[in-house]
Amino acid sequence: MQRRIITIFTMLAAIAALCAFEYSSHRYSVESRDTLAIVTPANFPKPLYNIQITDKGFALGKTLFYDPGLSVNGSVSCANCHQASAAFGNLNSAVSTGVNDCKGTRNAPPLFNMAWQRTYMWDGRLNNMTTVPVNAFTNSCEMGTTMASVAKEVQQSPVYPDLFAKAFGSRIITQEKILNALTQFTVMIVSANSKYDRVIRREGSAAFTPTEQTGYLLFKEKCSSCHIEPLFTDQSYRNNGLEINSTDRGRDSLTHRKTDIGKFRVPSLRNIEITGPYMHDGRFYSLKEVLKHYAGGIKQHANLDKEFQKNGRLGVPLTEEQQVQVIAFLKTLTDVDLINDRRFNNH
Repeated sequence: MQRRIITIFTMLAAIAALCAFEYSSHRYSVESRDTLAIVTPANFPKPLYNIQITDKGFALGKTLFYDPGLSVNGSVSCANCHQASAAFGNLNSAVSTGVNDCKGTRNAPPLFNMAWQRTYMWDGRLNNMTTVPVNAFTNSCEMGTTMASVAKEVQQSPVYPDLFAKAFGSRIITQEKILNALTQFTVMIVSANSKYDRVIRREGSAAFTPTEQTGYLLFKEKCSSCHIEPLFTDQSYRNNGLEINSTDRGRDSLTHRKTDIGKFRVPSLRNIEITGPYMHDGRFYSLKEVLKHYAGGIKQHANLDKEFQKNGRLGVPLTEEQQVQVIAFLKTLTDVDLINDRRFNNH
C-alpha cells in the first residue's frame, strides 16, 4: 500500500512538473530561462527566420542596441532611429538623422516581426537579418563607423568583454558576435497583440466598433491584395505612383532592371498609427494624406503597379467617409502592449 502511495505521488509530481514546463515554455522571461524562443502567435504563420536565442545573448543585444558609443562620435545608437514608443520606427522623422546631424534619404522602417521577413531594407538589398545592422553602423549618415572599429571599441570596453563571455563563452569579441547578439534582441520583437489580433483570435469580449468593422471590410476589398493578413504585407516590391520620375531608384538600385525603378517594399501596416511619416521618404505625415494619395493622387509612372490601374482609372477609389472608416480600422493594428513591453524598453 505504501509503495502504491509513493508511486501515485511520484506520478502526480511528474505531471505537475510537466505542466509547469509547458506553462513556462509559453512565457518569456530573461531571468528564468537560458534558451529563449520566438513564440508564434496563434493567428501567424511559422517564422521564416531561425536563430538560437539565449537570455544572456538577448540582454547583450539590448545593451548594444541602446549604446550610442558604438557610433563614430558616440552620439547615435540604433535606438535613435528605432524608438520603442514608435514600434521601433522613427516617429515624426521623415528620414533618419545620424552622426553630425546628417540626414539620410529614406524613412527608418520599424523593427518588429522581422522573423517573418524574407528580405530587408526598402529595396530588399539584404536577405539575412543578421547583416541588417551593418548598414546602420557603416552608413556615413547613420552611425558612420566600420565593423572593425565597433569590434575594437567593444573589446576595449571595461564592461562588454564580461557580457560577451556570459553570452558566448569567450571574452574575445568579433564582428559576428556583435551582429548575432543584436539579432537575438531584434528578432524577439514580435507585434501580435493589437485590438485586431484579439478580435481575430476571439479573445474575451474584443470586438470592432461599427466604424472599424466597415473599415475592415473596405480594407479587405481595397487594400488586401498588397497588405495581406496577418502580417499586413505581401513582402513584394511595387511602384505606387508617388511621382512620374523616381528621384530614388528603389529596387532598381539592387537589381539594375528598368522595370524595378521606383519600386519599394510593401511595408507592414501593423502599428501604422504610430510609425509615421509614411512612404520610403516619409513624405506623408498623416494617414489621411496617404489615403488621399491612393484615392486621387497617384501618378502615371512607367512602372506603376497594376493594382492601381483598374477599370480605366488610377488609384483606389475611396470616398472621404470611406477613408475615415479605413483609418479607424488601421488604428486597431496598434500594439500598445509592444510599445510598453519592458523587455525591449531601455528602462
